[in-house]
Amino acid sequence: MQVFFISIPPAVELIRTDKLRALAVTTATRQEVLPDIPTVGEFVPGYEASGWSGVGSPKSTPTEVIDKLNREINTALADPKIKAQLADLGSTPLVGSATDFGKLIADETEKWGNVIRALNIKAE
Repeated sequence: MQVFFISIPPAVELIRTDKLRALAVTTATRQEVLPDIPTVGEFVPGYEASGWSGVGSPKSTPTEVIDKLNREINTALADPKIKAQLADLGSTPLVGSATDFGKLIADETEKWGNVIRALNIKAE
């Protein structure tokens, strides 16, 4: 048996056409695009590992510019066409404030830092 992880976007069509058998997704919740595929957390409580991307800016960016960018990005992510395209790729948009994004970054840094320390992972 071979076990490997693959990003959802390139795998969606393979899973839909039964060319790839998905056992579980690593996100905290089931993916809208693959609702019948369970999460790892359904078998291993508390398990969650997912990738994310976002838009950042230099620290010196004025607050009003950050607020405008945030509003425009959130508006785009709320557009039904964009939401549908992202869902087809297995992506779930997370809308929120710049503060919310900063908290996500801090939380992820702490979570993965704990994993690195617990497993004594060292850079090579």
